[in-house]
Amino acid sequence: MYDFIKKYLFKFDPEFAHALTLNTLKVADKIKLLTLFSEKIILPYECMGLHFKNPVGLAAGFDKNGDYIDVFDALGFGFIEIGTVTKNPQMGNPKPRLFRLEKEAALINRLGFNNKGIDYLIAQVKKTNYQGILGINIGKNRDTPLEKALEDYLYLFQKAAPVASYITINISSPNTENLRDLQQGKLLKNLLSTLKSAQKDQRKYVPLVVKISPDLTVDELKNMADIFLEEQIDGVIATNTTLDRSQIEASMIKSEKGGLSGKPLFARSTLILSQLHELLEEKIPIIGCGGILDSNLAQEKIKAGASLLQIYTGFIYKGPVLIREINKSLRNFA
Repeated sequence: MYDFIKKYLFKFDPEFAHALTLNTLKVADKIKLLTLFSEKIILPYECMGLHFKNPVGLAAGFDKNGDYIDVFDALGFGFIEIGTVTKNPQMGNPKPRLFRLEKEAALINRLGFNNKGIDYLIAQVKKTNYQGILGINIGKNRDTPLEKALEDYLYLFQKAAPVASYITINISSPNTENLRDLQQGKLLKNLLSTLKSAQKDQRKYVPLVVKISPDLTVDELKNMADIFLEEQIDGVIATNTTLDRSQIEASMIKSEKGGLSGKPLFARSTLILSQLHELLEEKIPIIGCGGILDSNLAQEKIKAGASLLQIYTGFIYKGPVLIREINKSLRNFA
């Protein structure tokens, strides 16, 4: 059925189709239709001290403002990550800013953290009936200077912690100028040290996760891993989108600016995951994200060292059936 629906959705502008799909799903959820077309698979898994219903999660970016949490719960995700959210609302980059590469099963996006701000997101979370694991992905506003980025992240962490199961620090999006500089040396160490200190002040322990770029060099990755271990970060998401275009040389829109996701990202993101897994010596769990379009690719992420998985572009191309297929394959995967 999803293939039939996708045929028509893909006739629309990608961002419009995204909004149309989410709003339609929200209506379907309210009248209990989603339960007819989805299957919640229980495959319990414990990670970061949290109890997951199954290891397949929704990556950040799909629900930036927390408007559709109950929808994604009904579709069978084992955990949901919302955001990226910023301190203040922002419009993001000018449209068009989202592009499909259908032959490559990929997307290019340069959305630029378009969201309604942390206060709106928290209000939406408080309205939901969701009882599962909820991650909140945070990032600095575009107009916040790099030297003041720490203030944004600290504010966001303190605001989000009371309603989040875990918090992800997004310092790897390629669509906010200079954001990736926060992955380097003293900037990274100072950011993580400050947030870990703030973590201790919360009434409950909220795991702190860092989302990293797939475009890191070996030396950069090693330096980051050393800091993660030193600061005792609770988890890492490997990876965000890539600026590399070597896998889509034949595409007519390869020159569009933004982060590339989907199948062309899989090899690079999985290599980073594998290298990081070795560097961390299994002391910090990794959430595998990037190019998971079927159960075989999901298993490759697990083999490379992932403890949990997140999907985004694969969900757009394959629909809810992808959640079920991955979970069923993992049930018998050793």
